This record gives sequence, structure tokens and C-alpha cells, in this order.
Amino acid sequence: MDDPAKLSSSVGRQKILVLCGRQSPPPEFLQQLQPYAELTTVHHVDEALDRLKNETFDAVLSETADFLPLERAAVSQQASAILNTIGEGVCIVAPDGTVLWANRQMEQFGDFIRQAAARWSQDACLHFQKRLGQAPDDPAAAHGLLRPLRNSLTVQESNHYFEMVTTAMLNSQGRLMQVATVVWDATVSRRLQQRLDAIDKAGRELTRLEADTLVGKNVEQRISLIQDKIVRYAKTLLNFDHFVVRVLDRKTNKLEVLFGVGLPQDEQMDLFVNSQGNGITGYVAATGRSYICNNPQTDPHYLPGLDGARSSLTVPLQLHDKVIGTLNVESHRDDTFTEDDRQVAEIFGRYIAIALNILDLLVVERYQTTGQTAVNLGSLLTEPLSKIMTDASLLLEDYIGHDDLRHRLQGIVDGILSVKHTIQEMQSAPRGIIDRRTPTAPPNRDLLGKRILVVDDEECIRQSIADVAQNCGCQVDIAPDGREALALLGRCGYDLVISDIKLPHSDGYQIFAAARGKDTPVIFMTAFGYDPSHSIVRANQEGLAAVLFKPFKADILLQTICKALDAPNAQP
Repeated sequence: MDDPAKLSSSVGRQKILVLCGRQSPPPEFLQQLQPYAELTTVHHVDEALDRLKNETFDAVLSETADFLPLERAAVSQQASAILNTIGEGVCIVAPDGTVLWANRQMEQFGDFIRQAAARWSQDACLHFQKRLGQAPDDPAAAHGLLRPLRNSLTVQESNHYFEMVTTAMLNSQGRLMQVATVVWDATVSRRLQQRLDAIDKAGRELTRLEADTLVGKNVEQRISLIQDKIVRYAKTLLNFDHFVVRVLDRKTNKLEVLFGVGLPQDEQMDLFVNSQGNGITGYVAATGRSYICNNPQTDPHYLPGLDGARSSLTVPLQLHDKVIGTLNVESHRDDTFTEDDRQVAEIFGRYIAIALNILDLLVVERYQTTGQTAVNLGSLLTEPLSKIMTDASLLLEDYIGHDDLRHRLQGIVDGILSVKHTIQEMQSAPRGIIDRRTPTAPPNRDLLGKRILVVDDEECIRQSIADVAQNCGCQVDIAPDGREALALLGRCGYDLVISDIKLPHSDGYQIFAAARGKDTPVIFMTAFGYDPSHSIVRANQEGLAAVLFKPFKADILLQTICKALDAPNAQP
């Protein structure tokens, strides 16, 4: 350094560590530096390392012979510092189980973990030595035989889980000198895996709709069974106490409430698939991405839901990579939901979507199978029935004057006509009352004057239900679609509404909501329980009176009406 003053003027006053080894720097040089630099003088490498560890220097002056040992010691010191700051515990163990060195994290784990790591390391040494005994006298081959060993450790008292990996440390001759063991707390990942396993088991149970428990249950009962499972698993496995499941109506793009738990009815506002103006639920349905909200007061997408909510989690219900609904969970606690919760909820949401899809498939299959069976039956019976009727008609002409025999033959012909008519009804879409020709009872005094609205898009169903109700003394209005039904509900007061769940210009749930707004009980009708908009499940949460599965008998209709109106049962 020719001129120390130049160094000071260009970079400012420097802090320099001076290592005086076997030969010290010339005193004249140090005197020249003192006006321009803060000098710290040490005489040993260890002392220099201590200084470097605790202080910051701009430069180090040392003899060339001392530089290489100082550099190596500094690297070793840095490596030790790194090992002391990582989250895993690290220890070096001799073959006899003696812990030669342990980092700070290993010390913090406590005696139980350190002793367990030492015992495991000693066992690993025995394994490594046994493997080395099988190796040829070749250091490279010895290294190839020794793969790291893994072990798990459970601390029952604290319900914590630890993982350990031990690696052999060989010298240049391929001899085992010691082992290095790394220990880390795997509690979080293990508990997450346990939750995932539990959700997977629950999901498989949720989608087992072919199980014996479903035999003999109608669609309403099956839906109720699925709902009970969803609620139970959400509470016991996920600790979700306030949540709502919505399903997408693709015709209207609306996210209809399927059912909710622990949330006010006001929360069940109309939401649509849109990333703007429809809350987090609309955003998740539009993007297909889950959403954690930890500050409802400032979140731009959040819409008021649970009173006093402090955080929420919303995930899509996805089926074949298409969003069919959403699961929204809310909490009174701050920062309740983590990325692990999001991952688990997404998996649970997929199982919900699968269960709902399987239910719809089963209903459609039942509907189509029943129709196909009727078609097949009609094809098989048409020809023999026609032949019998033709033969009977010919006999009627041959036995003119034999009134008793002709009367019997005419009965055969009428019976065949009735059978053919019944087959034709079976081959068409499921009708309403299959025994509407059955005489009804005289007016029931408990039903006299009751005003009923009947809503169905099939005229024969509307009229047959109206006939049964009118014969019991009821006043009946009819509507062929949802638009007219809603208009009538807006203008008139009714004691009861009987509505199909699938209507032009509306669905059963909209009719139900309008009627319940006036405290009017509602009976739903459905063909084999087919409910693509899940009106039955949603309405059941809010007091649906009953469900009639087409086709039904007149006496069943009358019993259901009486029950809905809380009137004594009347048999037709």
C-alpha cells in the first residue's frame, strides 16, 4: 500500500484487523495507517476468528503463511454458524454412541431427543460397519454400499413426531469414523397427513351410494343421508362449525344454497358466478381458485356473512375440472385458516362434488331404466293383447243372443283396453295420480274452504290433483309454470302450495321461498326424485312439508295434504 492517505480519502476511515504472526508488519507501516484506519491487533489465528465472529472489519492484514489457516478456520466457523441457525438438529456421533458435536437446535430438542438420536446413531454405525464388511478393499465401492438410514420417533407425552436421517462419514481409506444424524420435528406434516388420510376415508364413505344402507331409500332420503355425512365430517374432521354449500345452476349462472350450518338465513343471498360484485364465493366459482380471507373488514371481495366473522375459507367444488359449486367456511377467530386447511378443504370439496354427481346419475339412471322397462314391456305385450282382443271381439259377434257370455267377453275386451292404456301411461313421462278414477271421499270438514295452489307443467297432473282436492272441499288454483305461480302467490293468500320441482321459468325452490315468505306450507312433487337444482335439500332446511314421488295414489295425496295442513287424515 503506497499511500494510506489515498485509501482513507477514497473510502473513508477503515476498520482493519491485523494478525501478527511469526513476523509482525513493519511498525512504520502501522504508524502510517493509524491516522486513517482503526487498527485491531491480534497474535493468534483463534483470537482473529473470535474477533471476526463478533465484529465487522473492512480488511484483514496477515502474513502469507497465516492466510491459508485463517481462511480454513473462517470457513469452518461459518459452517458451524450455519448449522446452528437451521431448523433441524444436527449431531456428530462416534461408533460407540458418544456425541462428539451437536448444533444449537439439537440441544434445544432436549435430553430425550438427543439420547434417542445417539442410540439410533450407534445402531446405524453397527449397520454401516456390517455393510462395510461386505465391501471389497475399495473406498469408492464402500461409499456406494452405504445409503443414509431413516427412522421415526414418536413422543407420546406431547404427541409430537420426529424424523431422523443418519449418514456415514468415512475416511479416505473407506473406514467408518463417525456418523452425522439430522433430526427434525415432523409433527406438522404428520398431522396434515393424518388429516388427509381421514378426509380420504371420509370421502370414500361419502361416495359409497351403492352401499346396502341405501337399499330401499328414495332420493330424498339419500340426499338427506349425504347431507348428514357432509355435516358430520366437516365438523369432526375439519372443525368447521359455520359453513354453507352452494351448487351452480348453469341455466341462470346462480350459486344456489344447497344447505348451510351455523350461518344466518340472511347470509344466503343471491350470488352468481362472477369475479366482481358477488363476494368471495362468486370469485372462487368464476376463477376455480380457493380463497383465504384473514381480514373481512378490508378484503375487497368479502360480503357480510357470519356475524362478527374474522376470517373465512372458500374452495370450489370441482368435478372433471369444472366448478359445480362452492364450500364457504367462516370463523369468529383471527387467522383461523392455513394453507393446510385450504388443501384439506379442496380435497373434501371434490368428494362432495363426486357424491352429488353420483346421486344425480343414480336418479337419471333410475328414471331412464324405468322408462325403458315400460317400453320393453309394451313391445312384448302389444301383439298378444291385440290378438286376444280381436278374438274376443269376433266371439261377441258369434254369440249374439247369449247375453251372459257376451257380457263376460265384453269384460275381457274392457280389461285388455285398460291394460293397454296403463302400459301407454308407463311408457310416457311419469304422471301424477295413477288411480285418479278412484272415487274420492265426501268433503272433509277440516279441509273445507282451504285454498290450494297446484303448480305443474302437465295439465293432466294439475287437473287430477285439483279434482282430488276439490272433492274434499278445497278451493284450488292451478298454474302451468313458475312465472304464473309466483304472480298468483304475490296476489293471493293460500293455505297450501303443491308444486313440481322442475318448472318452466322457475324451479321448485323459488316457489317454495315465495310461499314460505307468507308462512304457507309447501309440498314438492318430483318424477322419481330427479332434482337437478337440489330444491328438495335446500327446502328441507327451511321447513318443507313433504315430497310426493310421481306417480302417486290419490289416497297418498290426500294423506299428505292433511298432514301439511295439520288436519285429521281423510281416506278417499
